[in-house]
Amino acid sequence: MNDFTTLALRRELIDSVSARGFERMTPVQAQTLPAILAGDDVLAQAETGSGKTAAFGLGLLNTLAVERAETQALILCPTRELADQVGQALRQFAATIANVKLVMLCGGAPMRAQINALEQPPQIVVGTPGRVLAHLRRASLDTRALQTLVLDEADRMLDMGFIADIRTITNSLPAERQTLLFSATWPDAIREVSTELQRDPKRITATAGDGPPQRIAQVFYQVEDNDKLTLLERVLADTQRRQPGFSQALVFCNRRDDVDRTSHYLNQRGVTALALHGDREQRERDEVLLRFANQSCTVLVATDVAARGLDIASLALVVSVDLARDVDTHTHRIGRTGRAGEAGRAVSFCTPRERDRAERIAAAGGFRLTWSRWPDSADSARSQPPMATLVIQGGRRDKLRPGDILGALTGDGGLGSQEVGKIDITTVRTYVAVARAQARATRDRLRQTGIKKRRFRVGLLSDQ
Repeated sequence: MNDFTTLALRRELIDSVSARGFERMTPVQAQTLPAILAGDDVLAQAETGSGKTAAFGLGLLNTLAVERAETQALILCPTRELADQVGQALRQFAATIANVKLVMLCGGAPMRAQINALEQPPQIVVGTPGRVLAHLRRASLDTRALQTLVLDEADRMLDMGFIADIRTITNSLPAERQTLLFSATWPDAIREVSTELQRDPKRITATAGDGPPQRIAQVFYQVEDNDKLTLLERVLADTQRRQPGFSQALVFCNRRDDVDRTSHYLNQRGVTALALHGDREQRERDEVLLRFANQSCTVLVATDVAARGLDIASLALVVSVDLARDVDTHTHRIGRTGRAGEAGRAVSFCTPRERDRAERIAAAGGFRLTWSRWPDSADSARSQPPMATLVIQGGRRDKLRPGDILGALTGDGGLGSQEVGKIDITTVRTYVAVARAQARATRDRLRQTGIKKRRFRVGLLSDQ
């Protein structure tokens, strides 16, 4: 049985997973949790979206001593976006346990605020290697009591050049600790890092087991550079025709200027698209990801910064406008679709000079490469997302809770509960997805009626 109740989990965590609707463990949870709970080091191969956050999260929460104001667990992630998602998930799992403190340490946030948060040491720290190392050097982060180190998306951290930072960080940690290393792929560099950081780890490849298989249809088109945007519009229109319920797609480009150019083209053609790459300010990147996650934009065009840490449960289509530079990157890209057994399509564009690389990708993936004919050009790709995002200039600092927001929107706000989507509350702002057709009227009513008898500035995040 893959029931969480078969594990030696504390009662609060059983209640937590039950409250979140988790009935059975995913394969990665069923295969790694027994070893994690036994205190073993674990080297696990598992894709984003497979449930690995719950695997290491439940494991470290199970042994957490909340009565001790000491940092007992450190989770390192390659990007702030992934760290944010991990932090949110851990807070939800820990909601049934009193006095658990978690602090995020990522770049793009004020150092002083993080130093202040660390003055009362948290039991859990989630962060990116560069910022965690900065705090260790300042002695604002004390890891002498650390019990568990987690490296999430370890292969991506190595790709991004974090290995030196990771070595420096681990050299400052207690030698007697549990180290959990999760990676989507197992290149030689991952095995070397495991040998260096772990003690006799349990090596686990999380497979689908007896659950529903991943169903990703891979489609390759040959195209010249100048025709890529035309082909992209045809692919989007063809997907809308094939799948009437289709609402969102993730599009990859290798260069930042191509991301901007592609996003601009789609918006001109009537498709609501947003761009994501490293030149954007952190707050803007956060808002772009949030809008895509809450279905307030149709297409997200991104560099590979979005290949990790993007957790969209039902993403039907991924398009590589530029062919991935290597096999591992291709694997990460297509892993955004076809998740949890759902059907998905991964479309790759390939110029004539890239045919050899496409053949290598197919050989590594164990499938036969076939070239598809371009979709018919009769249909238009025009598409508006079902939701829009309101931003309220108030958050946790103002003691706002999701129930307060929902009550204001469905009471005097005039919305039905089905017209309200995801509610994300940060320290100073709240983002809420509402039905697009009602968004402007809802914004105006909320400005007038307020929340909890208080007036807040309310705006609508731009469509462009």
